[in-house]
Amino acid sequence: MIHPTRTNLLLLKEKTHSVSNSIGILKARKQALIKEFLDTARPLLRSREDIRSTYGKALRELALSLGHEGKDTIESLTVTAARDFGIDIIEKSIWGLKYKDIVTRDRPVREPEERGYDYLSTTPHLEECSYHFEKLLEAMIKNAEFENKFKRIGAEILRTTRKIRVLEELVFPEITRQVKTITQFIAERERESYFRLKRFKEMGSGKAEYP
Repeated sequence: MIHPTRTNLLLLKEKTHSVSNSIGILKARKQALIKEFLDTARPLLRSREDIRSTYGKALRELALSLGHEGKDTIESLTVTAARDFGIDIIEKSIWGLKYKDIVTRDRPVREPEERGYDYLSTTPHLEECSYHFEKLLEAMIKNAEFENKFKRIGAEILRTTRKIRVLEELVFPEITRQVKTITQFIAERERESYFRLKRFKEMGSGKAEYP
């Protein structure tokens, strides 16, 4: 137990104020993170739906292209249209929370003339196939970006919730209990001192009247 002195009582009261402020700050941060969490959840769900939808379209167009152009032609055009597609991972921060973001060095979806072959000699199915697969790449990059942010914010919300719970249910009540105990101890000691002093004065007055 902390030594019951006025100095320690003042220190505990300051600590109570500090913990109370910390709880308020953590709750405000938690609310901000929850808002960001919900704002991230919506585009994340949309990107996953885009992946499913685009992948289905790409497979259908690929099947039609294979039927018209043939496997050998598709494979040769795939080599021709290949490219180095670079991405950069950068670090961002929101409310003090760091997470990874993805930046592409090139546009995932190219114009037909940028794919390196004569698109006028191919069927529209091949162009649709290429377009949807590039859109699929774009959607997957977006999904990875949102998912990383989503997971980081979710984990931070849980950590912040645990911190608030510890402060509210353990730290703050314990400090409050110590403040109450020391306050009662000091008050009791002051009453005892008051009665001792009063008795001493009464005894001193009695001696003066009856030498």
